[in-house]
Amino acid sequence: MAPWWGKGSHKATSVVVKMENPNWSMVELEAPSKDDFLIANSPSSPREKRRGKNVKQLTWVLLLKAHRAASFLTSIGSTLVSHCSVVRRRDASGRTDENRTVRTGFYNSIRLFLGLSLLLLGFEIGAFFKGWPQLHLQYILTFPLGVKEMLDWLYDGWVLIVADYVSPPLQFLANVCIVLFLVQSLDRLILCLGCFWIRFKKIKPIPKNKAVADLEFGADTFFPMVLIQIPMCNEREVYQQSLAAICNLEWPKSKILIQVLDDSDDPMAQLLIKEEVHKWQQVGAQILYRHRVIRDGYKAGNLKSAMSCSYVKDYEYVAIFDADFQPAPDFLKRTIPHFKDNEELGLVQARWSFVNKDENLLTRLQNINFSFHFEVEQQVNSVFINFFGFNGTAGVWRIKALEESGGWLERTTVEDMDIAVRAHLRGWKFIFLNDVKCPCELPESYEAYRKQQHRWHSGPMQLFRLCLPDIIHAKISVWKKFNMIFLFFLLRKLILPFYSFTLFCIILPMTMFVPKAELPAWVVCYVPAIMSFLNIIPAPRSFPFVVPYLLFENIMSVTKFKAMISGLFQLGSAYEWIVTKKSGRSSKGDLVSLVEEESKHQHGGCEFNLDETNADLQQEPITTKMKHNRIYTKELSLAFLLLAASARSLLSAQGIHFYFLLFQGISFLLVGLDLIGENLSTGLATCRGVVRDSGGNWIRGFFRALGCCSVIDAELWGILKDAMVKLSWFISFGLHSSILPPPTVRQSSSSK
Repeated sequence: MAPWWGKGSHKATSVVVKMENPNWSMVELEAPSKDDFLIANSPSSPREKRRGKNVKQLTWVLLLKAHRAASFLTSIGSTLVSHCSVVRRRDASGRTDENRTVRTGFYNSIRLFLGLSLLLLGFEIGAFFKGWPQLHLQYILTFPLGVKEMLDWLYDGWVLIVADYVSPPLQFLANVCIVLFLVQSLDRLILCLGCFWIRFKKIKPIPKNKAVADLEFGADTFFPMVLIQIPMCNEREVYQQSLAAICNLEWPKSKILIQVLDDSDDPMAQLLIKEEVHKWQQVGAQILYRHRVIRDGYKAGNLKSAMSCSYVKDYEYVAIFDADFQPAPDFLKRTIPHFKDNEELGLVQARWSFVNKDENLLTRLQNINFSFHFEVEQQVNSVFINFFGFNGTAGVWRIKALEESGGWLERTTVEDMDIAVRAHLRGWKFIFLNDVKCPCELPESYEAYRKQQHRWHSGPMQLFRLCLPDIIHAKISVWKKFNMIFLFFLLRKLILPFYSFTLFCIILPMTMFVPKAELPAWVVCYVPAIMSFLNIIPAPRSFPFVVPYLLFENIMSVTKFKAMISGLFQLGSAYEWIVTKKSGRSSKGDLVSLVEEESKHQHGGCEFNLDETNADLQQEPITTKMKHNRIYTKELSLAFLLLAASARSLLSAQGIHFYFLLFQGISFLLVGLDLIGENLSTGLATCRGVVRDSGGNWIRGFFRALGCCSVIDAELWGILKDAMVKLSWFISFGLHSSILPPPTVRQSSSSK
């Protein structure tokens, strides 16, 4: 005990640390001397005399340590109370994702499950400290006389009920989900092997007639009539970059027509888009503005209305681009040649690339998903079966294939998948070009991404109900029917969100309260980790985010599961169509660069005024809209459920299950408090490797630069900062054995 006791003696020389920043005062730290560490090397060696400690000093040391430990414990409670008060005020102000007038059964079921788990947790903790009484049938059959006997009787009865009636069906459901999990993992592994085979053999779609690859210099020129459609709705942030990119496509002006299909209900947005179309008409672009008076059918109705124009019969192909897509000038030259001498080809799909994939943690995780989707799923299905789901944009259709398949229908919210399925049943083939990339934007806020994923996962279930009879009676091979029903729809659109939510968000927490029902560690940790690594292989730069990706996919399973149920049973939310919010972060630079190259592609008309465009861009005010954080009630409820289950797992000493439940619960908590996604801060600056925000706070600046949180309310940020400071002091206090408080750094008045 002497070495630890001697650390209270500070016999040292002063070390002066000079701060380069004049706003901070100078600090003096004392370095320990050699005398503090003099310990006899052997029993015969003389020991240096040192001043001992008396009982009074020992009492003060213990009191100081006890005081700091008690302060930290009380700060935990105050922090939790402060968090709850912030959540209550947000809920009272209506900043939640739940409609108070329509409480869904899904949310109420989660709340009921949470309340039951908290009740069981308290009961189990009490039983644990009581000694976990053994189950005796005779004792259960006897009627209790006292309070203690009553509690023992209730606990033993609960154990009996769980063992006989709850555990068997729960274990059966867990086994079913494990089988589905393994089947889906096998499907993903086969897709990865197919992608590896494509890379190993260097399989790549090429036009049958190689001479027409270079359209400008080929002897047999192939310039068919191409119609380009740009559907948009109130997308003021991105319309300029889209129109600028599409109007600069390398194609004869007499062979191309651009339709701007504006469904905006905002008069200002309509006016701005009209003016932009007029500007490009002045420089010779073949572009038309079209606005519907009756806006029914959403995007499908917009495209269907445009295809009904009389002049469409003069065109052979139609290319579709959403408002945030910016195709390269040679896009048509790299896609249209695949149609020549290939009359069975109905669709050529290009790959998406993302201009804001590194904006925040949410966009990085989305990039992992899309990289796997295009690199693996779309490419493998294209090479081996010539069928995949149309992505709705950045694709070229043969108009004949659209017409024979019935055209655009408004019956679902996934009109792109609908037309692809009907065209495949008609015998049309598809090609995916992995090397042709079209830049676009990813949703930067969790709210926008959540609504997008809800539409993308409810629509396929609607479509499956409607198309199942047509698939069964279609004149295609049995293998194609099996692939479309069991792989395309059931396994990848229904089973995946079902087992992800049920297994990891419901069954796993329940097994903590039902000890006889178990989930193996390889199901909880090892196999999901392997699958996550397989998903990240197409995006190797994202390997540091493998753990957040695994946790976030389980979080999104809540939204996907609810969307799947609503689409399968035709609930009201299945027919919601909300335009995904765009930021337009790349519009300015891309617009100017495209305008500078305009003279290379235009062959007539007046010149575009580049100076005027630059002046307009510079004078455009940059406004930062402060966005309040929301409360996502389902995610918060599941967060508390998983945290309660992690606390229960400690009682049964399940290590891997505890860590998984703990980290998954914390992830749900962060998402439930809306601390992931959109980053609207413009005051970030980097100085000597320390990231600070506009207020000079390096902690908040670091998290914003990392992109793991959005703009945090000042009130909530103060609570989080106070909790982090107290936690850091407690950790440092536990690591250092010195009884003296750390030196305080006083800020000078000039910095205030």
